[in-house]
Amino acid sequence: MKRSLVFALVACVALVSMPASAQLSLVKPISIGIAGGGSLPMSDFADASNTGYNGTLVVALKLPMIPVGLRLDGAYNAFGTKAVDGTMHVASATGNITYNLPSIGVSPYVIAGAGMYSTVASVEGLPSSDRSNDFGWNAGAGVKLPLLVFSAFVEARYNRVSVEGGSMQFVPVTFGIMF
Repeated sequence: MKRSLVFALVACVALVSMPASAQLSLVKPISIGIAGGGSLPMSDFADASNTGYNGTLVVALKLPMIPVGLRLDGAYNAFGTKAVDGTMHVASATGNITYNLPSIGVSPYVIAGAGMYSTVASVEGLPSSDRSNDFGWNAGAGVKLPLLVFSAFVEARYNRVSVEGGSMQFVPVTFGIMF
């Protein structure tokens, strides 16, 4: 009798101490989110571009008790150019797979995916811009932070876009919230 009472108390404490976001994910496998942050140009792209900014819209599918999830991201990155007064804009639509690493409290994860990247280079004072649609991929890592009503995340992802004559590489570092 005393053992079952102790077991019941331990079970109650464990359930009450679960983060609210973990409780919600049991009933809500689909979530949406927004994110934003800075974008760091890499390799040859860094020689011609300044640090930029990004914004991302997220739709995620995560089933309970399974560490693998799916995520669709629509992202926009903008960079200033160094040599001339111009900008480089990169919009992307990617499908990604996430894998949650085992942990307690904060939840680290890895993410990788591929999709289409649309790049537009424009120079101030010129009427036309150079536009291309190319295949690209990304890989990175992040941490989910459970909060009361929603969860937050911080992540960094290496992006590589196959453009004519080479590749464009950049790393957005983003902070976001999931509803």
